[in-house]
Amino acid sequence: MQSHEVLREVFKKTSAKQIAADLGLSLSLIYKWTEPPAEDAGSGSNNPLDRVGQLVKSTHDPRIAQWVAEQSGGFYIRNPANLTHPGQLIPLTNDIVQEFADMLATIASSAADNKITAEEAKRIRARWEELKSVTESFVRACESGNFGEVERAAALKNTKAEIRNPKSAPAL
Repeated sequence: MQSHEVLREVFKKTSAKQIAADLGLSLSLIYKWTEPPAEDAGSGSNNPLDRVGQLVKSTHDPRIAQWVAEQSGGFYIRNPANLTHPGQLIPLTNDIVQEFADMLATIASSAADNKITAEEAKRIRARWEELKSVTESFVRACESGNFGEVERAAALKNTKAEIRNPKSAPAL
């Protein structure tokens, strides 16, 4: 979804007039934010979402996105760089379990003295971010249907087992 489309949807539930008043801007500028930019043959104005996107691209600093996410009570998770699937579900699942175990070990180690220092909190946050990234990679592979090869291999294995021993083959 384009930024002007996001704002158009937001303004269906939030008063553009109130936003203009809150930000000290003209109502016409607020409405221009909901139109396609001029280079897309629209008459829209470069809106704040576009500016934030440009700032992130210019700085390559995810702290900007993190800050924006925190303003709405959320958190930012960077998408994994590599969404390709190595062909085996079990190793991917094991990666998630291992990351979770590492995070729990970091928490247990930090909490051993019944307090968490600022440095320990940073380590816990880093482990948590890594766990979220590994899990996001797995979920995106699931969503993209990137497990077709695994499914074909499993079906072939079941077929071969059934041919060798029809009574012991798993039911499909």
